[in-house]
Amino acid sequence: MSGRRAAAEDCLRDTLYGRMDATPREIRRFGPFELDVRAGELRRDGQRVKLQPQPFRLLALLCSRPGILVTREEIRSTLWSEGTFVDFDQAVNFTVRQIRDALGDSAERPKYLETMPRQGYRFVAAITVEGAPQPPVGQQGRTTTVRLQKAVWANIAELRLAEARQRRMLRLAVSALVAVVAAFVLYIVLVAR
Repeated sequence: MSGRRAAAEDCLRDTLYGRMDATPREIRRFGPFELDVRAGELRRDGQRVKLQPQPFRLLALLCSRPGILVTREEIRSTLWSEGTFVDFDQAVNFTVRQIRDALGDSAERPKYLETMPRQGYRFVAAITVEGAPQPPVGQQGRTTTVRLQKAVWANIAELRLAEARQRRMLRLAVSALVAVVAAFVLYIVLVAR
């Protein structure tokens, strides 16, 4: 889990603050919007759209991984440092609402931000990146392969966590059912006397 968190933090750091070398500014375009991470601006048709820092950081994280599920845990660990005491669910929901308001998007018919109930969010619009440095010809496939491998392992980890949760819930449900049946049998025995 910590490796996945570190990868998410690296991805967000590169997205939010740019790489440390002198690469040109990256601008992510989707629909009528431009997300200029280095400048900290979201623009619609060239006009700046007001967006608070926390929603901006979340939008930058989601745009850095279009089409890929960003889990609620990844959002929590990336946006809120350890030791931060906040009603996380309310904070994420409020942050997502601010993003949707800024984009004119809705949860019912998402054009940009899709909610995956109890899992996280996925950026669903097509994104083009301008000014992104191109890897050398021999390394293009390798970068894609590494990203694909990270995505596959992240999905496998998510599936294993979901299976473990499902097993715990099944054990809890069976235990509760046994307790109810035992109580019912005891009641019948006591009433029959």
